[in-house]
Amino acid sequence: MLVSKMLPNFMDQRGEITDIIDGIDVNSITLITSKKGSVRGNHFHKLTTQYVFLIEGKLEYYSQKDEQRIEKNILDKGDFVETPENVKHAFKALEDSVFIACCRGLRAGKQYEDDTYRLDKPIAI
Repeated sequence: MLVSKMLPNFMDQRGEITDIIDGIDVNSITLITSKKGSVRGNHFHKLTTQYVFLIEGKLEYYSQKDEQRIEKNILDKGDFVETPENVKHAFKALEDSVFIACCRGLRAGKQYEDDTYRLDKPIAI
């Protein structure tokens, strides 16, 4: 799991331009809204890498590789997370939040469930 703060590539009096993903092929781009207190995820993907960019709000991001300890990060507006294949992950909204999830792999559209494996024991509640 990689968490990073996205910085603008270009700024002038009109505003900013920020490249969120550069040089990575993606199969889907999804806009997700989450109400404060809601939990999303608690699953993993065997063949899909997921990229998340937080547009508004604040999220707790939980991840776990294999049976290692669960990692928790607080995501703020402008943060970017890459979740590789086979990493358990979940998001808990600390505020009403809006984020973009981009995926490289099967987890897209009608194939959403084809590569989504729900956890028997959630890593976020």
